[in-house]
Amino acid sequence: MRPLAAVLLLALTACSAPSPPPGPAPKSAPASKSAPASTPAPAATSASPGGKATRGQVRFREIGRFERPVAFAVRKGDKRLYIAEQGGRLRTTGDGSNTGANGRAGGDVVVDLSREVSGGNEQGLLGVAFHPSGRWLYLDWTDTGGTTHVTEWAYDGHRATGRRDVLTQEQPYANHNGGQLAFGPDGHLYVGLGDGGSAGDPQGNGQDLGTLLGKILRIDPRGKPYKVPRDNPFVGERGARTEIWAYGLRNPWRFGFDRESGDLWIGDVGQDEQEEVDHQPAASGGGENYGWNLREGERPFRGGKGRGLTDPVITYPLHKDGNCSVIAGYVYRGAELPWLRGSFLYGDFCAGWVRAVPAAGPGKRGRAAESGKVTELGTVEQLSSFGEGLDGELYALSLRGPLYRIEPA
Repeated sequence: MRPLAAVLLLALTACSAPSPPPGPAPKSAPASKSAPASTPAPAATSASPGGKATRGQVRFREIGRFERPVAFAVRKGDKRLYIAEQGGRLRTTGDGSNTGANGRAGGDVVVDLSREVSGGNEQGLLGVAFHPSGRWLYLDWTDTGGTTHVTEWAYDGHRATGRRDVLTQEQPYANHNGGQLAFGPDGHLYVGLGDGGSAGDPQGNGQDLGTLLGKILRIDPRGKPYKVPRDNPFVGERGARTEIWAYGLRNPWRFGFDRESGDLWIGDVGQDEQEEVDHQPAASGGGENYGWNLREGERPFRGGKGRGLTDPVITYPLHKDGNCSVIAGYVYRGAELPWLRGSFLYGDFCAGWVRAVPAAGPGKRGRAAESGKVTELGTVEQLSSFGEGLDGELYALSLRGPLYRIEPA
């Protein structure tokens, strides 16, 4: 039997083979029975929105412990934090306090799909979101046959009832399932789906508007089973799926909206050479083509060519210094770290670093690092996701169990 830590580590890594190979976890993230402490960054310099440089430190303080946490959500009027565990359970932080000691277990189980989810490396319970009203709960998960489900429950803060599938999508392979769910400023639900898996997108799903794979979808989930907004970019286009909002994506594992500007930030996991972050302005009408599988990051993929492709705003090399999979976060809009306001946070699953770059100008074609604007914030081993609280403060999740709150050191 493969060690559990190895299975979890491979769940998010970029791959160039049809499926993750068996074997021990890479040296960049050794197996351990206990979650390592996060590493705070030294005093860092960052440009404030007004242009004046200020200094500050952050720490990643553990406030809870879960079983393979992969996704995070908050609910209107509710102090608790909601954590999706890859094994199939949605749990809360209990009383909603941010003062828990290290090792505190997660709180109540809201939904338990542990007997229904598939157990592959990139499968299971993968995403969670609440309707803006707080009345409905949505989970993204893969069943024992590998099919993706987006499922809705009515939720009153105590019980999840009235279960129904909003959307399902068969998956040709076990990897690249995406899984992110997020409600945008427009009140619609955005759903991330990978290209269907294997290596190199053999079915060409990323560029095929006739399939939902390799896309970000935009739907109104309160239909039967859902409604397609009339202003979606491919409504009325022959042969195109009208649910599609953006395409040309390999595995958009995590994406999030800037609560202030409405911009969308997408982390798309790479294949062989580059990890990328894509950016969609709030004024966009959708329809962006982010290039996969014609391009990986900013480089042509296997000789691919295309017109009208939207360039990534951040890229970094795969494999160098243990890099393997980009984890997109949020633009910081909280109050506790004023020097960090207006910065977009992102990280890497294997290397564990967490970085920030000013959202107003991350650079074109991945030049943020060269401009000297990247701030190193610290490390979280096996970083699986970020979360944003109702107050704009940010959190980080580790597949090894801890939930961290990002706060002043």
